[in-house]
Amino acid sequence: MNPPQQANLLFWQEFNLTLSGVPPDYFSATGQLWGNPLYDWEAHRSTSYAWWTARLRAALRQVDLIRLDHFRGFEAYWEVPADSPTAEVGRWVKGPGAELFRVLRDALGRLPFIAEDLGVITPEVQNLRRQFNLPGMCILQFAFGGAREDRFLPHRQERNTVVYTGTHDNDTTHGWNQSLTESERHFFRSYAPSTDGDVAWDLIRMAWASVADYAIAPLQDVLSLGTQARMNLPGYPSGNWRWRFRAELLTDNLLDRLARFTELYERAPGMSH
Repeated sequence: MNPPQQANLLFWQEFNLTLSGVPPDYFSATGQLWGNPLYDWEAHRSTSYAWWTARLRAALRQVDLIRLDHFRGFEAYWEVPADSPTAEVGRWVKGPGAELFRVLRDALGRLPFIAEDLGVITPEVQNLRRQFNLPGMCILQFAFGGAREDRFLPHRQERNTVVYTGTHDNDTTHGWNQSLTESERHFFRSYAPSTDGDVAWDLIRMAWASVADYAIAPLQDVLSLGTQARMNLPGYPSGNWRWRFRAELLTDNLLDRLARFTELYERAPGMSH
């Protein structure tokens, strides 16, 4: 833990407050203790969520869609005592739920959000997402190896979804491929025989061919990079977010390849999907 993080933790411990995180999961056996304070939802409710509306309006001046990280926290969030060394000890506390999204819909006129619905997702969380017709996420790596979930398999995906080869929390697809067990690799290749001779582009093709309304591939996969280019390792407070993209890496050949997939699978502007 670096000095600013340590000072932050000592401050919250002194006032006997709680911090945010998630309980033990696939990424971390002791959970993830993020170290930042929790939202005071009663205070936000008293202002009709004015801070949220202002923040989202500012973000939408720069982007078209906003991914709501840890979407399940809007339904219930994991509260960890500030003096806990890990996120193993905590409790689930109800979040603002549908009330927040009704206010945001009225204020913004729409809900241009992607719901990050990964990890342990309860029926209540899924119902909240579906109530407001928010697209969820499908991670192709998780369809075949590691934290396997059948709902991520292409034939089980829904249209109102964003399909990813992997996210910033995953290893690159080349790194992921190296970590597969023999049985996982056999299943993967039985389901998806290689067509491009490059496992990252095999998943990119699978994502682009999906029925999901949106498809996203990290630049590391477009560039066919290995574990050395991994962006983030959840649960580790340092050593992350160090990979840097250089413009010359994205060649015309790679852009043409993406364009061919985009046209082939009808993802170009104006094409039906």
